[in-house]
Amino acid sequence: MDGVADRIYISCTGRDRAWAEWARWHLGNAGYETELDVVDWVPGTNFVEAMNRALRRDNPLLVLLSAAYLDPERFTTDEWTARLAQRRRDPSAKLIPLRVENVALDGLWAPIVVPDVFGLSPDKAATSLIDAVRRVVDPAPPRAVSAVSPPYPDARPVVDHGPRPPGSSPAVWNLARRNPSFTGRDGMLNRLHDALQGDHRVAVQALHGMGGVGKTQLALEYAHRFAGEYDLVWWIPSEQPELIGDHLSFLARKLGLVGAGTPIPEAAEAVREYLRQSPRWLLVFDNAEDRDQLAPWLPDGPGHSLITSRNPNWTGTASAVNVDVFSREESAALLHTHLPYLTDDDADRLASALGDLPLAVGQAVDLLAETHLTVDAYLADLASHTADLLSKGRPLGGYPVSLAATVTLTADRLCTADPAAGQLLYLCARLGPEPIPTDLFTARPDMLPEPLNLVASRPVAFARVLGQLGRYGLARVTDEGPILHRLIQAVLRDTVSDPAVHRETVEKLLAAAAPEEVIHPQSWPRWSALVPHLLAVDLASTDNVGLRYAANTAAYYLMIRGDYSTALPLTQQLHQAWTDRHGPDDGTTSAAAATLAGLHRELGNHQQAHDLNEANLLRNRRYLGFHHPDTLAMAGSLAFDLVRLGRLEEALQLTTDTLARSRQTSGDDDPLTLALATVHAGTLHSLGRYEEARELDQDTLARQRRVLGDDHPNTLVSANNLAIDLDKLGEYEQARQLSEDALARQRRIFGDDHPLSLTYAAYLAAVLEHLGEYEQARDLGEDILNRRRRVFGDEDPKTRMAAGDLAVYLDALNRHAEADDLRRQFQLEPGI
Repeated sequence: MDGVADRIYISCTGRDRAWAEWARWHLGNAGYETELDVVDWVPGTNFVEAMNRALRRDNPLLVLLSAAYLDPERFTTDEWTARLAQRRRDPSAKLIPLRVENVALDGLWAPIVVPDVFGLSPDKAATSLIDAVRRVVDPAPPRAVSAVSPPYPDARPVVDHGPRPPGSSPAVWNLARRNPSFTGRDGMLNRLHDALQGDHRVAVQALHGMGGVGKTQLALEYAHRFAGEYDLVWWIPSEQPELIGDHLSFLARKLGLVGAGTPIPEAAEAVREYLRQSPRWLLVFDNAEDRDQLAPWLPDGPGHSLITSRNPNWTGTASAVNVDVFSREESAALLHTHLPYLTDDDADRLASALGDLPLAVGQAVDLLAETHLTVDAYLADLASHTADLLSKGRPLGGYPVSLAATVTLTADRLCTADPAAGQLLYLCARLGPEPIPTDLFTARPDMLPEPLNLVASRPVAFARVLGQLGRYGLARVTDEGPILHRLIQAVLRDTVSDPAVHRETVEKLLAAAAPEEVIHPQSWPRWSALVPHLLAVDLASTDNVGLRYAANTAAYYLMIRGDYSTALPLTQQLHQAWTDRHGPDDGTTSAAAATLAGLHRELGNHQQAHDLNEANLLRNRRYLGFHHPDTLAMAGSLAFDLVRLGRLEEALQLTTDTLARSRQTSGDDDPLTLALATVHAGTLHSLGRYEEARELDQDTLARQRRVLGDDHPNTLVSANNLAIDLDKLGEYEQARQLSEDALARQRRIFGDDHPLSLTYAAYLAAVLEHLGEYEQARDLGEDILNRRRRVFGDEDPKTRMAAGDLAVYLDALNRHAEADDLRRQFQLEPGI
């Protein structure tokens, strides 16, 4: 190429910016210079004058043809008509047309051969582009370079492969379907693209504005429009920050970074580490309201993060981008696109009445298209509902009145047309803004009001009712279940005439849907789906006993997943609220106290765990009696705490009595009896009575294998405990075999990073050290420490214990300097 005169000027609409960026990259890769106005013309440039200068030159003009480009109302008409006029005067004027979407070419374009680049594989699309340019600009390649884009990448991005054609999805992708009604915002989308691409650090942009302005839709359109530039695009609902870790955990499994059962913090950290080293990714944190709660989840690395929020304050976390309502032209364009019979005046009146709010305009389009109401009738009904809402004097949580009136009007019409769908809508409004499992309704139609109860018992009929929610624009129906926008939910909750009925029904449904099992990973996907909806209801003030038990089990689920930072404040809140509302002796209050005690025990707060369990045991003995299973289980928990506090004789007295009562009441093979036998054996072990502990653990393990199976968590606990007994008795090889088997089973079921997997690994490392296999012990100890640091942090007591164990193994290898450094780092006493 010979400089500016041969530079290819790329002409496109703002909507086709992604195609222009794709063409620009591949042309540059092939050795051609290009000029793209929105990229190369710096702020302050006179756009019209710059365009005229570019057109007056003999530069080759690459035009990207689409319906938007050929719209006679757009400035692009002047560009391509000017170049066609040049060609009539001077046939050497260089024009390179390409179709980037299936648009009919007639009139002046009819006799011109126009290649396509859409709908092709990435390599064929790039080849078509380069061939078209070479035919016009330079039949001989300027130099021997490859103009063919690489094949679609796998899940791990590669930085130098270049962008794929717009419209092609990344290998890792969970976006909702693109909104076909999305209109306007081209300038904002391109500015957002420039801001993200131009930041050489981690690029984070926060789209903020009032509810209903289309922040979520803007982020969704950006992700779809520029998908070709990314190898990973992941959408993370962030209204409930305590669930972000769960979403990142799912992404970690999708990427193959962790296995099923990996604790949430470990899985989330695996994603963050992956993104630190990987380019070309986009994460969208949708509806994040609190800067400080979201900030710890934002990843580092050479990728992009988008945030949508009502909160304008993102100082120090992200660059804030204000999203305002539509311009009147954008509102009118959306209305005309889907309601072409509207006059300009009717479109203007509708847009004005709706305040140009994108969500409200979109809902109006859906309603008018569905009902064929006249604009006058719609506006009259809208005005009537607005007056009614205002007359009630209820605060609407900051929503524009027009939006509330539109939602209410649409919901009323749905209820009239399909009462069952209307009932379903108002029930969904009381749940979370995440996919709602449909079997929440279909599994218990007896709990639903008529006529929804009849519909829910018939799969086809229920599917049609779900479809109604989507057709009226009140929900998005997905394979996982319906999703209601949080604003629609809020308006419906605020305007329903009898909220208690819907609240009570939803509470019954959630209580019935909660699985009893929580230990096994097989139940975790169900809990993951239910937790957002449990958190959406008022758990603190509910009078539904079943729901309170379900909420406590959900907190226990978070605990066994290792998500202590979420489980602890939730359980503390529930325990305090239920204590105040129902009293300390209520069964659900007691259950919350037990879960809270378990959390304190896992965090090393053994005195707090003891105090909670001791009070619980006294209540259970008073109200349930000494032989009730709940009383016996609580006694076992308290004994465990006594052991951890060094009060061994008290623990032995308690476990001896408790085990005898359970055997008398339920027999030797009852699962509770076996669990209590395990606690009793542990107490004997702590007292140095290793032979007695070995005999009891051996008997308990045999019974558990027969009653519960080899892979049951309680069986694995007994197996590990027996290995510890054998180790203390000097039977190291037997201990090793048993410990290795227990650890392998634990890892297979729960994953390598589950807290119990790490505990069992630590015991195996100790056995290896006693066998003199110091290198293996060191390797395992190093792995344990690294995993615990990632999951729980350096200050966690078990992390410090892992550091001390590793120091011992290093000393055994005469690597005393490394051991001392490790002890200093964790502030451990010499020799620990």
